[in-house]
Amino acid sequence: MSSNNEYENAFSEQGFRDKLKRYARTAGREVVEKALLLYYAMQEDQAPAWAKATIAGALGYFIVPLDAIADLTPAVGYADDLGVLVLAIAAVATYINDDVRAKATGKLDAWFGPQNERESDSD
Repeated sequence: MSSNNEYENAFSEQGFRDKLKRYARTAGREVVEKALLLYYAMQEDQAPAWAKATIAGALGYFIVPLDAIADLTPAVGYADDLGVLVLAIAAVATYINDDVRAKATGKLDAWFGPQNERESDSD
């Protein structure tokens, strides 16, 4: 298994955008929501270096095509990615503010449509 530093180094904004463009629908709204929350939290000025490194590691893991469960397997393939993203969110939750949530929700609604009839328990 690779170290967090390798995943941190694997993160790039372009790689992140490319992965989301290609696999957002396959990964599903919940995985994409977590990834976007982290992505926007990393852009917050008040987020310290350790939080940004944690986020970069989690998003790098999301980007790397070879992980514990193949991402090409619908639903199940992103279970490990979701786990890594959720752990990173727990670690940096202080930096996921209302502005970060609004940006993530706006992007999710643009890609998946508004989520009004089906509420998520992802908080």
